[in-house]
Amino acid sequence: MKGFRTPLIAGLLSGAALPAIAQEYVIDAGTLFDGNQLSENARIVVQDGRVIEVGTREEVDTPEGAEVIDYSQYFIMPQMIAGHSHVGTVQGMEHGGDVYSRETVERDLAQFARYGIAAVNALGMNRPLFHELRTEMRGPDYAEADLYGAGTGLGAPDGAPPADAMNTEEDQVNRPGSPEEARESVQEMSNMGVDMIKVWIDDMGDNVPKMAPDIYTAVFEEATAQGLLSAAHIHDYADARAAIEAGVNVIAHGVRDQEIDDELITLMAENGVWYIPTININESNYLYAEHPEWLEDDFFTMGASPELQEAIADEEWREKALEDVDEDRQAVAVNIENLRRIVEHGGVRVVLGTDSGATAVRIPGFAEHQELALMAEAGMDPLDILIASTSAGADMLRIDDLGRIEPGARAQFIVIDGDPSESITDTRSIVEVIRY
Repeated sequence: MKGFRTPLIAGLLSGAALPAIAQEYVIDAGTLFDGNQLSENARIVVQDGRVIEVGTREEVDTPEGAEVIDYSQYFIMPQMIAGHSHVGTVQGMEHGGDVYSRETVERDLAQFARYGIAAVNALGMNRPLFHELRTEMRGPDYAEADLYGAGTGLGAPDGAPPADAMNTEEDQVNRPGSPEEARESVQEMSNMGVDMIKVWIDDMGDNVPKMAPDIYTAVFEEATAQGLLSAAHIHDYADARAAIEAGVNVIAHGVRDQEIDDELITLMAENGVWYIPTININESNYLYAEHPEWLEDDFFTMGASPELQEAIADEEWREKALEDVDEDRQAVAVNIENLRRIVEHGGVRVVLGTDSGATAVRIPGFAEHQELALMAEAGMDPLDILIASTSAGADMLRIDDLGRIEPGARAQFIVIDGDPSESITDTRSIVEVIRY
């Protein structure tokens, strides 16, 4: 793991509205990843916070009066998109809807921004305040990561997400009892403004009742009718397959109970289903107990709360955290193997996501960089991982001005001392996280 330096433009990641910037900037890069491909000796011209021209230094002239910023020894890429996260529901080592507030949501979005995340899809368990914040906390005038999301999401009565285990408030999850109620819930969410419909269809490891197939089928159909993508919370192969056959658009967690077959992968590819592995969701349950030395690493401690750092420093906590983790380790191994099979098969669109922000050990921002390494462990080519973390996430969320460095895009970049197209962990060697 490598170090982290303070962002170039002090104050622009503070949460305040960005000032109007009329001056043109020219940014020279050694290597540029534009969200789809690599180029060398690149030049980016920025005006009023937008990219207006991209090309080689031979092709692109420096406009008269522009300020030239020389990053010719560095790698530049777009800021990333977190396709499956949560915001505002963790305080210290506890999680629950009772801490959801304007302050905790903005705190999390600021932390995502420090790690080079431009937009966050808060995939369910948001309280009604979300709809107000979604309007305010996004766009070129907002200084932190943009807030996208699914509002409350839809769960099963007395089922997932389990209210007691997740400490949810009643207004965090809609729980329709019939297909008609499910359609009404989707219509209501659409009218209030959401970017995706989230539905929990599984049994959370045999702990709670599953959602009935006719209810989640109605959810997927109504989401399509409303022009929204639907995302399914699953764990097992059978639930993933059932959701795809019922018309879901996004598998929001990797299959972790068994190895998937070509038939399921082909089904995903033919139906244009997005796949978000979230390998870190299980790994985070034991990872930090295994690495107390990370408390000396600025890149880690920038994101880990003081309470979590105190816990990791406690040998007794670490020993307890490493008890009974065989199931999590197995889930990670199966998840990695299934992503490997998907990559080898081809045709399925993979997006970065981690479930970060849902519990204290799923660290916003840091989890995303850790997930990149896990995707590499599954055999994904570093360039494909970069695509999954930038332009693919933007495409899934239908964001047309983030996740790429091209004319018209917002000028939000990560400057890296290294080459993540060769070694994906070089994304941690951040020189600057900048926006103009």
